[in-house]
Amino acid sequence: MEDYKYLFKVVLIGNAGVGKTCLVRRFTEGLFPPGQGATIGVDFMIKTVEVDGEKVKLQIWDTAGQERFRAITQAYYRAAHALIVVYDVCCQNSFESLPQWLNEIELYAGTQVLTFLVGNKIDKHAKEIPTHIGEQFSQRHDMTFLETSAKQSDNVEKLFMDIAKGLTKKAKENLLDTEDKTEFPTGGSTPISTFSCCRI
Repeated sequence: MEDYKYLFKVVLIGNAGVGKTCLVRRFTEGLFPPGQGATIGVDFMIKTVEVDGEKVKLQIWDTAGQERFRAITQAYYRAAHALIVVYDVCCQNSFESLPQWLNEIELYAGTQVLTFLVGNKIDKHAKEIPTHIGEQFSQRHDMTFLETSAKQSDNVEKLFMDIAKGLTKKAKENLLDTEDKTEFPTGGSTPISTFSCCRI
């Protein structure tokens, strides 16, 4: 018997080194990995949360940001219920790459996908992207915006719980396909590496 009401697939995308893995591990395991390694291919973790008294299972996919893995990661967009586009508030290049990631969403994701824009690493002092710039970008592209710190756990829980609540609401309004139809691009096996630490 299933121990949850809904299963939602959440996919994180963005340049390498912006902290996607750190966000996932902070939320699912409550820890901040200290290493410098980058994700290879696609990793995933699962966490069950409670929304309005009902159990919701989040299947969180952490994708590699490097160009050479793009063909692999694009296949995961199709099954996603929510996409989190992450940039590093201390890295102008990661912010300037956002239009490219949004183009991929338009090409490969479903029309009902929930999209969040996340400016990560707000614990650092060398901030290059002011909050209002991120807010303006998200408004132009109809995305929900949050700034986070995986290191200090700022807004990490809120990010994933807001997604769980938003998807539950859409599911109850019959706006989502919540059946488990995960597609594995390599033909039956998930290209998953051991969960590696992100760059901090």
